[in-house]
Amino acid sequence: MAAAWALLPPPLNSPSYSPIPTRPTNPKPNSHLLSTNRTKSSKCRRPTVPITRATASQNDKDKDEDSESTAFNPFGFVTDNPSSRSAIQLPESPAEAGNVGQMLYRIEDKGKEFGSRIKSGKLRWFVRETGSVDSRRGTIVFLHGAPTQSYSYRNVMAQMSDLGFHCFAPDWIGFGFSDKPQPGYGFDYTEKEFHDELDKLLDVLGVKSPFYLVVQGFLVGSFGLTWALKNSSRISKLAILNSPLTASSPVPGLFQQLRIPFYGEFTCQNAIMAERFIEAGSPYVLKLEKADVYRLPYLSSGGPGFALLEAARKANFKNISSQIADGFSSGRWDAPILVAWGISDKYLPQSIAEEFREANPSSVKLKLIEGAGHMPQEDWPEKVVDALKVFF
Repeated sequence: MAAAWALLPPPLNSPSYSPIPTRPTNPKPNSHLLSTNRTKSSKCRRPTVPITRATASQNDKDKDEDSESTAFNPFGFVTDNPSSRSAIQLPESPAEAGNVGQMLYRIEDKGKEFGSRIKSGKLRWFVRETGSVDSRRGTIVFLHGAPTQSYSYRNVMAQMSDLGFHCFAPDWIGFGFSDKPQPGYGFDYTEKEFHDELDKLLDVLGVKSPFYLVVQGFLVGSFGLTWALKNSSRISKLAILNSPLTASSPVPGLFQQLRIPFYGEFTCQNAIMAERFIEAGSPYVLKLEKADVYRLPYLSSGGPGFALLEAARKANFKNISSQIADGFSSGRWDAPILVAWGISDKYLPQSIAEEFREANPSSVKLKLIEGAGHMPQEDWPEKVVDALKVFF
C-alpha cells in the first residue's frame, strides 16, 4: 500500500510544487500567473487519508518499499510537467470526479475557433479561416509543426484578418482535428504525400498564387518549407517562426524516442505529449484551457499518436534540414524571408537563425522576439503580429 501511495503526484497546493509562471494573453493589473480554473481545482482537492502502520517492523518494511518505488515512477510524465499535474489525479472516490468519457465531453468543443472540416480528395482537413476572399491585402497560409496543431495560430490569425488579410491555417493530416488514416490505407505519412495533399487542399480552398506563407516547427513544419522550395513561384513572401533551418539543428528528444522500436509505440500514446513538448520549449506553462485543446486529439483516440510515430520514423531529420539550408541559400531563393525567432527556444538556439541569415543575407530579415520560446505564436502572438504586419 505504501508503495502505491508513493507513486501519486503531489497535489498542486503542496509545498513542493512550484509552477513556472504563465504569461496572460491580455495582462491585467494584479492578475494571477496561473489560470483561475487550475487555482480553484487545487483549492477544492480533497485531502489524502493517512495510513496507520500496525508495528514498528511493518513501518520499516514500508519505508524500504517507499525508497525502492522512487527508482521508477510511472507517473513521472505527469509530475515533471506542471500544467499536467491536474490532468491525472487519483481522488479518494473516483466516481465523484467522473471518468475519462465525461472529461472528453466537457472539452470536446474547445479549440475549434474559426474552423470547419474541408474535404479534399479522400481526406478531410480541419481548416481555420479568418477574413474573406475580398480581403484587400492578400492571403496568408499558416502551417504548424509536430506534435501540435493549427490552434497555436488562432490569435495571430484573428489579428491579421483585422488588418485586412485572408487567413487559412489547416491541421496537417494526422494532427489536430483532421483525418488520421491508418498507415497503409491511402496515406503513409511520407514527405511526398504531405506535399501532394497540401496541393489538393490549396486548390479546394481556392488559394490564388502568389500568397504569403508562414511556417513553424519540426517535422510537418519542415515539410512546409520543403514544399515551399518546390513551389517558389507560388509564394510572394515567406515568414519562418522557430524551425530547424540548418544541418546543425538539433533533433528534440521526443522525435528520437519515437524512432526507438517498442519505446516509440509507448511514447506516441502519451496523452499529454503535445502540451509537454510545448512547455519544454517555452519559458511558460500553458493555462489549463489551452492544455485541454492540445491534449484532446491524443485523448480521443490513438490515431494522432500513431500518425506522429509513422511520420517521425519515415523522416530523415538531418537530411531535411540540409535541404532547407541549401535550398534557401543565396542565389537559389529570391522571395523575401522573415525569420521571427523566439529567443527563449529550448530546442533551437538563436545561433540557428543567425546561421541561416548569414547564408542568404540579401533575402533574409531576422527579427528576434524576446520573451517567446519555440512557439512564439502561442507564447507572444502580439509580437508575432507586429513582425508580420511590417513584413507583409
